[in-house]
Amino acid sequence: MQIKRKYIPLAVNGGIGFGAKLKPKQLAVLSNYLEEDTEIELTTLQQLIVTVPEDELDEVVQKLEEVGLHTYPVGKFVKNLRTCNFCKGELEEGMPVAKELNRRIAGQEVPFTLRPAYTGCPIGCGEPLMNDIGVMKDQETFELYIGGYPKGRDARPGRLLRKNLSPEELFNLVDQIIEIYREHGKKREKFNRFVDRFGYKQIADAISHQ
Repeated sequence: MQIKRKYIPLAVNGGIGFGAKLKPKQLAVLSNYLEEDTEIELTTLQQLIVTVPEDELDEVVQKLEEVGLHTYPVGKFVKNLRTCNFCKGELEEGMPVAKELNRRIAGQEVPFTLRPAYTGCPIGCGEPLMNDIGVMKDQETFELYIGGYPKGRDARPGRLLRKNLSPEELFNLVDQIIEIYREHGKKREKFNRFVDRFGYKQIADAISHQ
């Protein structure tokens, strides 16, 4: 009797860089672990969603990381940071901060899928105000927004929570917000609805600079 293999979804992207770009070598390595008729989903979060055999997951992740691809779990987790294209250079647009923020938060388990976004200047190409947690770099400091939602009649921009933040202050506040959501959010409660129910002011009062 043939044992049926179990497949699980895996999110893949090229990491935080100058735009959402992939290299032919990366795609070639990815194709080694996909069956011929496998469908690949391209999401608005700059991710490819693929399905891989569960018993090969560790090997797949290792081989993808060796060619510079990043992998993330699919489901009720913090998604990878959606970014702009960093049009003026790594340091000026704050790419190191974006990379570190993504490293700290992506993949954390939360009540429902949480979408963070980052933009390197006030033009806002990364659409931070239309995502759950948004970060905007303004000269040498950062602004933090929460509660944005991009769809349908409920669409709205996020509200400014703090401004003039240093990188460490930003990291600390985002960590606190995610922990508040994890502790008080209901199962499958979207973050924008959590902000409405729990209260923007209560979140603002609960976080602190450390």
